[in-house]
Amino acid sequence: MQKVFLLLLLFAFTKPIYCQAKIEYGNNKEAGKYYSVRGIKMYAEEYGSGKPLLLIHGNGGSISSMASIIPYFSQHYKVIATDSRAHGKSTDPGDSLSFEMMADDEAALLDKMHIDSAYVIGWSDGGIVALVLAMRHPDKVIKLASTGANLWPDSTALIPSLWKSEKAYYDSMKSKKMTTAKEKNDWKIFMLDWLQPNIPLSALHSIRCPSLIICGDYDLIRLEHTVKIFQNIPHAYLWVVPNSGHGTLIEHTNEFDKEVDDFFEKPFNSR
Repeated sequence: MQKVFLLLLLFAFTKPIYCQAKIEYGNNKEAGKYYSVRGIKMYAEEYGSGKPLLLIHGNGGSISSMASIIPYFSQHYKVIATDSRAHGKSTDPGDSLSFEMMADDEAALLDKMHIDSAYVIGWSDGGIVALVLAMRHPDKVIKLASTGANLWPDSTALIPSLWKSEKAYYDSMKSKKMTTAKEKNDWKIFMLDWLQPNIPLSALHSIRCPSLIICGDYDLIRLEHTVKIFQNIPHAYLWVVPNSGHGTLIEHTNEFDKEVDDFFEKPFNSR
């Protein structure tokens, strides 16, 4: 649960950014719309014009989590920022959640919007969804940037202190009866990260699009784990952001915007 708390703390820092711009990202009636997607009502907001760019937030977050980078990218792309299933304004009546479900939702949303393919930026759990989207729906992803993703949920992927705190939370809550809809949804979101993802390194070999794999040099995800992700994607590039934790796109917004945009714009050269 510490991962969720830390992410929520990071998301709080995005508020001054969109307040100053007088745009409440994630709660903007002029830009937002609900789509019927795979049995749920999925909420998305659109900004700018040009090549489509899909933004996918992390665990416990919402569109507002990505507020720091929307102003820049909306000047260059048609930004599609989504609330993942069971997050933000997007509904989810089910009792379980998976990264595969969320990746399929994103692909179905692009179909609903009549978008053949898009650039993708995913952060944390959204970074995982971006990778799974590229594996399950390769025709939907032009290029992707994934920051702070992990492939499995143990202390070989997460820093030990995070894994221990999540285990302590799980042990304290597993016998508690969840009664309200919010409690059940919050537990479902926590269990997503406690039990998942379970992606073998070999599965990354199927990702064909150019991929920028990102982490902070003191991220919640072990550096060696991020390096393994990079090494197992055929056309991948690695960026370890100096002096950064898990919130690369918030802690170093200007640099993040430029590096990712440059990666999307430059011609592909296989390595």
